[in-house]
Amino acid sequence: MEFTKIIEKRRSANNFLKDVKITPEDLNLIFNDVKLAPSSFNLQPTEYVVVLDEEMKGKVREAAYGQYKIHSSSAVILVTADRQAYEQTERLHQGMLHLGVLTEFELRKMIDENYEFYEERGEEFQKEDAIRNGSLSAMLFMLAAKNRGWDTCPMIGFDQEQIRTLLNIPTSREVVLMITIGKEKESSRRLRGYRKPIGEFVTYV
Repeated sequence: MEFTKIIEKRRSANNFLKDVKITPEDLNLIFNDVKLAPSSFNLQPTEYVVVLDEEMKGKVREAAYGQYKIHSSSAVILVTADRQAYEQTERLHQGMLHLGVLTEFELRKMIDENYEFYEERGEEFQKEDAIRNGSLSAMLFMLAAKNRGWDTCPMIGFDQEQIRTLLNIPTSREVVLMITIGKEKESSRRLRGYRKPIGEFVTYV
C-alpha cells in the first residue's frame, strides 16, 4: 500500500469483527517489518508479548477494565521495553565483530560508553528511554499491520501490575502499552477526531 494511504487509513479501531483468526505466521510478517524500527544506540529494547489464547485474552480483558475491544480482537499485544538494554551491547554487536565491521577495541569502547551513558543518568532516564523506544516500535507495528490488512488500537487503560503478573513480564521491562489487532467492525467506527492544523503544533525557528 502507498505510504500516504496507510497513514490515512490507519485508525484506532474501537471494535473488531468477532472470530477473525490471526496466526503467528501473519504476525511474524508484521514483526519482520518492525525489527527495522529505530532504537537508541541500536539496542533494540522492545519486546512483544502476543496473546492469542481466548482464555488468556479474557484475563487480559479483566485487567483492562472489561474493555470489549479486547474480547472482539484477534489478538492482544503487550509492548514492553528493557530498561537495562544497554547491558546487551556486547551480545548485540558480536556479529559485527566477527564480520570485521568492528574491532575488539571499538566494541569495548562502545560497551563502556553505553554503560556510562545510562548509569550516569539513572533509573528514571532508563524508564523514560524504554518508553520512548517502545513507542517508536509500536507505531511502526501499527503501520506495518495496516499495510498487511490488519487494524489496531493502542491502549493505556489497563492495570500494569495485573498485566505484569498475568503474563510473567520481568520487572526489568517497562510495560509501554497494549495493542489490540484484528479486522475493524467498520459499522461501529466513529468519525475521526479533530486534528490540529499544522500552525498549532509546529514552530519553525
